[in-house]
Amino acid sequence: MKRKGSEILADELALNGTDIVYHVPGESFLCALDALAVRHPGIRAVGCRHENGAAQMAEAYGKLTGRPGVAFVTRSPGATNAVNGVHTAYQDSSPMILIVGQVKRALMEREAFMSYDFRTMFAPTAKWVAQIDDAARIPEFVQRAYQTAMTGRMGPVVLVVPEDVLEEEASVPSGKRSVPAHAGTPAAEDVETIFSLLAQAERPLLIVGGSGWTEAARDDIQAFAAASNVPVVTTFRRRDIIDHRLPCYVGEIGIGSNPALLAHIRDADFVIMCNDALSDVNTIGAGYMEGFTLFSIPVPKQKFVHVTNNFAELNRVFQVDLALLADNGAFCRALAAHAPVAHAARDGWTAKLRETFEAETRPGPCPGSIDLPQVMKWLRERLPEDAIVTNGVGAYATWSQRYFAHYRLHTQLGPISGSMGYSLPAAISAKLVHPERVVVDFVGDGCFQMSSEELITAVQYGANVIVVLFNNNMYGTIRIHEENRLEGRVNGTQLVNPDFYALAKAYGAHAERVTTTEEFAPAFERALAAGRPALIELTVDQEAIHSRYSLTDLRNRRKAKG
Repeated sequence: MKRKGSEILADELALNGTDIVYHVPGESFLCALDALAVRHPGIRAVGCRHENGAAQMAEAYGKLTGRPGVAFVTRSPGATNAVNGVHTAYQDSSPMILIVGQVKRALMEREAFMSYDFRTMFAPTAKWVAQIDDAARIPEFVQRAYQTAMTGRMGPVVLVVPEDVLEEEASVPSGKRSVPAHAGTPAAEDVETIFSLLAQAERPLLIVGGSGWTEAARDDIQAFAAASNVPVVTTFRRRDIIDHRLPCYVGEIGIGSNPALLAHIRDADFVIMCNDALSDVNTIGAGYMEGFTLFSIPVPKQKFVHVTNNFAELNRVFQVDLALLADNGAFCRALAAHAPVAHAARDGWTAKLRETFEAETRPGPCPGSIDLPQVMKWLRERLPEDAIVTNGVGAYATWSQRYFAHYRLHTQLGPISGSMGYSLPAAISAKLVHPERVVVDFVGDGCFQMSSEELITAVQYGANVIVVLFNNNMYGTIRIHEENRLEGRVNGTQLVNPDFYALAKAYGAHAERVTTTEEFAPAFERALAAGRPALIELTVDQEAIHSRYSLTDLRNRRKAKG
């Protein structure tokens, strides 16, 4: 039976389990949206207000579910607006498929209206970019797109489809649901080597991160760490991999890490890096962004095992003792199944690191009339364990990063890529995927204004997220750089903001403004009971610029340096 290219595409997406597609409507793919609506009405098409929002929602879907999030955008400028979301998916290792509507084939290479060579444009930011020029090959390309997005280090794929390919008919059988290929099981002798090194270690450390974690893999890695009493650190914005209540959990590395924890890591004599790259963010040794300094280059002084399902990451910067290509689930299973090693000699090591973590997360002083550590503490006690928390990028995120605890897997969504404007689209996506769960978005005033238009998307589709907006009228992170590097001279970081309370009301959301600590709890309860998206604006003192220091502290440090 002949089918239009749009129908073939819709059928292949349905075959691969797609249940939501995010988009901003464009003439180049309207027939694809129509085919989805007619042939697969169970697939929700969520119309966003900006292509960046659509792409970031798809990225968050992939991060949360382990299956590619799907977004449709029209040709440039729709596609160019979506680049940021593709970059986030690439750096965060999130499975995602972006489908770009292109001009008709007869107009290619003529600089047609809104046309561009998207294969060239997206090539550095995606695992694979391809243009489908024959409707009969759509099943082949979609199958490969899913395989590429989910296999090895997960990431984004971009499929470009000319408008007339979606309109032409072809007779072609359907593909089959894609099942990702796996890197395999670690060899028995490699597992024995790891446990031999662990038995000799006095100060071991397990670092876990990356994407694609399952509940089984998490249970296995926690069981291993507990049985052999190995302290566990999570990589940047992967804090939900380990239950923070476990005595073996000792904190997070990356931007804004606890300096005391970093000092302990330098003293470790054996490190296992599990399921993540030894990237600059994961090897920040001091300061704000001093990457590749936590371990010695090219050979770390510690005995070092690096396990990942991505061959290209092994021995790329750091030459380790054992570079192991293995599926994360299989590796964690092998560790949990092995008999634990004696650990009495290092019990004090684990306890010391845990004490460092507990001191780090104990609420401390906070300038201004809103005590942000206490707000985080109250939220952690009030929210259910499976509540999903999102954050964007900015110094404001250090308050939740330091003081909000995670107990369950897939409860944190944050951009490792450093993408502002991420947290609201991510929260909306999370609420659409899990409408039964509470979703809270931590966002700064600058970060919020890079995707604030998506609040009406939340209203339209009943994604009842709660936005907790930290408003200090500045780009806080860049202000920190100004204080440190420009002797406090301010160039563009002060913000004149809209009335966020009125803006939320205009969008049809519930709105609250909080000026003191005592006002927060009742405001949050009202937001939770509102039955619609809600925004709680926190009027944060500029002195509370970071969870580790105030604005005055920064200036005093600069003066002390002369």
